[in-house]
Amino acid sequence: MAASSYDSRGPATTLHLPDFCAARAILAVVLIVEMVAILFALARQTLQQNFWIDLASCSLFLLWLGLGCTAVLCRARTWLQKMSVPRAATIALALLMLCVTVVSEVVFRLGQFWTSGDAGALSMFPRDHGAFMLRNLGVGFIVSSLALRYFYVSAEGKRNVEMAAQARIRALQARIRPHFLFNSMNTIAELTRSNPERAEQAVEDLADLFRASLSDAHTQIPLRDEFEIAKTHQRIEQLRLGPRLQVVWDIDSLPMRAQVPGLIIQPLLENAVYHGIEMLPDGGTISIVGRFQDGRIEIEVRNPIPLQHNYVEREGNRMALENIGQRLELAWPGRASIETRQDGNEFSARLVFPCNETPTQQFLA
Repeated sequence: MAASSYDSRGPATTLHLPDFCAARAILAVVLIVEMVAILFALARQTLQQNFWIDLASCSLFLLWLGLGCTAVLCRARTWLQKMSVPRAATIALALLMLCVTVVSEVVFRLGQFWTSGDAGALSMFPRDHGAFMLRNLGVGFIVSSLALRYFYVSAEGKRNVEMAAQARIRALQARIRPHFLFNSMNTIAELTRSNPERAEQAVEDLADLFRASLSDAHTQIPLRDEFEIAKTHQRIEQLRLGPRLQVVWDIDSLPMRAQVPGLIIQPLLENAVYHGIEMLPDGGTISIVGRFQDGRIEIEVRNPIPLQHNYVEREGNRMALENIGQRLELAWPGRASIETRQDGNEFSARLVFPCNETPTQQFLA
């Protein structure tokens, strides 16, 4: 996705405009124009002799005007978004007013040409040139100003929501459970006497985990690297739990170059150990299964749990699930999800998201 054009330290530095070149935007303009034409025709019904002729002429004029302004904004959007907000808004408003002037003048001149000598047909077209132009410019100025203001406020609102979500994600991302750190350090201290080489590897693994947890929340990484982070966590826990912890990886069918937000698998593995394996006297097996179908990636993490209710509502587990859900939503709004299920003494978390193999630095729209 494209990088955000906002300055994260303050208000938006550029004017955000929708992509008026897109088919959806053009369809929206046509529908809005037709609704406005119907509204005008109904409001003027008592002043016109023929409702359908008035509706047709109003609809045709507004279509020309709406599509003309859409074409202008489509061509000028890239140029305008390189400017400051006041300058871009002023130039955009001037371009729209110029478009209104040109279309209105063309319509008036064509009406004069086509209806020469036909007094009956003249009722379809404006008769007073000055009043026609001033009325259109006045209405056009008001509508254009409101539209540009709406685009700015809408973009600011979306930006504020994204920034709030990012702040929550960073707070959760930087949070490392004290018990995991203490246990890891104790394990490393013991290994320094019995197995210095493994102690050195454990220190490196712990450093890698800290580095990953403090990385930029905007950055996407290859799925292969995300699995390596999770396996690093597994190696550290394996030193402490030994044979009580078994992890089965079934991920060979996944596209490892797919770009994903960092730390969406490792927290699930950490929770499976902390809330599941660690609480079982005999430990258990964590299964991580991946599937790739129809351009979508599915990753499911299953682990045994003690026989208790509301496992998913436990604070640490719930916070991790919310964190992952927010990261997926920021990366793929409305196209990714995290689903959880508790079936007896087994808990599963399932991630579903699109496959995107294009490297990006940020995943904000």
